[in-house]
Amino acid sequence: QVQLVESGGGLVQAGGSLRLSCAASGRIFSTYSLGWFRQAPGKEREFVAAISWSGGSAYYVDAVKGRFTISRDSAKNTVYLQMNSLKPEDTAVYYCAASTQYGRGRYLSDMNNYAYWGQGTQVTVSS
Repeated sequence: QVQLVESGGGLVQAGGSLRLSCAASGRIFSTYSLGWFRQAPGKEREFVAAISWSGGSAYYVDAVKGRFTISRDSAKNTVYLQMNSLKPEDTAVYYCAASTQYGRGRYLSDMNNYAYWGQGTQVTVSS
């Protein structure tokens, strides 16, 4: 069983940066993948980024490539999302999620492949 707690959200001006953290309690197996999703008011939840726990291979949605970086610290059981050059359209509640299986590419963008979810942290980007 895995519990996830997000932190680091807040209010930032366009062009600014934030770093989100997701602390996991419980065992993270080498086959797991950790992902970030976001949901804006009135919109469906969408995939942002994911990383394999064992090898650290990352996958991003096109909208954030070159601006966001996902990383992990195995010793701290924590995954991060560094968000740079933020845009108003990045405004959303950001959720951390864990998949119990290794995945690649499109597989990681499907929220149905994630078994564990955090409560979310609000990110607001002003113009």
